[in-house]
Amino acid sequence: MTLLLIGAGSQAYREYLLRSVAEEYDVHLLADRAPTWEAPLLSGHTVVDTTDVDAMREVARTLSCEGVLTWDDTRVVQTARLADALGLPGAGAEAALRCRDKQATREALARAGVPQAGSIPAASLPQARAAAARLGYPLVLKPRALNASTGVVKVDSPDALARGFRLARAATAPGAVEVAPGDVLVEEYLDGPEISFDAAWHEGRMTPAFVARKECGFAPYFEETGHVVDGRDPLLSDPRILRTVQAAHTAVGFGTGWTHTELRLTSDGPKIIEINARIGGDRIPDIGRLALGVDAARTAAQVACGRSPDLTPRHHRVAAVRFLYPGADCIARDVRLDPGALPDSVDSAVTIALPGQELRLPPNGHVSSRYALLTVVGESEQQCQADLDKAAGAVRLEVLRPL
Repeated sequence: MTLLLIGAGSQAYREYLLRSVAEEYDVHLLADRAPTWEAPLLSGHTVVDTTDVDAMREVARTLSCEGVLTWDDTRVVQTARLADALGLPGAGAEAALRCRDKQATREALARAGVPQAGSIPAASLPQARAAAARLGYPLVLKPRALNASTGVVKVDSPDALARGFRLARAATAPGAVEVAPGDVLVEEYLDGPEISFDAAWHEGRMTPAFVARKECGFAPYFEETGHVVDGRDPLLSDPRILRTVQAAHTAVGFGTGWTHTELRLTSDGPKIIEINARIGGDRIPDIGRLALGVDAARTAAQVACGRSPDLTPRHHRVAAVRFLYPGADCIARDVRLDPGALPDSVDSAVTIALPGQELRLPPNGHVSSRYALLTVVGESEQQCQADLDKAAGAVRLEVLRPL
């Protein structure tokens, strides 16, 4: 079976997904560049402009493919359009765009009465001030269509609004083309723990995969510094969460594919932060596999090819991922790893920063400021966190010079 993959992403964060899919499918990669680390895992590739659906369709017509898949947030809309053009299973272009465009998500959820943060779009600072007066402080400013918490900032008072608005409005990300830049969403700040809920969808039927509890740092920004998946987490079967996630997907018209939904667990119940029409990032699917034995990548590929998903857990453990950051902005000389100092519970220890790479902390940098990542698996969150502490000591960032 041939599967079209639109973009492979970075090796540190996405290789494990491609490796899993390639065990079951012949993967033909469509990407803006020739493959490097991906090459051994592919049955073929074509260098093509992945923003050009017509060009990708012409390539696909020369292949016998059964599905189209991406885990690149900036290509979910093009992937859905390509699946539509080829008559293959998928979310549908309109549903994918409603997920990608956070303002469209808010409007669809509001019409359906789905619990979410209050949100008002603002294209100028006066509009942002008017929105803040309606919503009250604290509040959150976020770009309309970016990911990885880029440009997202909490604002506690009117004095900080102008700086926060300029930051959110100026934020950019490579390859983000579906929604014109400029608009900022001024949103109600939702207090309470933040989680992500990954699920497979087949013709409107949801199959939950795993819940990750998010760890954030670098306030007032929302940098995701780690995640924990507990295979026995009651949130995975919580009726209120299931109803809210189902209602949100019905509201945006999402029926087939994989989604990574972010929620806040407020005192009034779960509320939707956003719906991402792709597999979760930040190695969350990897720790979902370690905790529950479920394979998100392979299941997402099966759904993309029109097959019903099976996410039956094989075990129930706890797994966690942590990202390592410098103490201050710097240029990396090297990242050294001592494998002998890693606890036995470590599943992966990956150095990310390259020699000479600039590492800038939020708000000047986000995911790009990480120099390593660690994943562990154990029987409790406490054990995982303690082992992550030990593992972090086995990784040393050598700094060329501060910035």
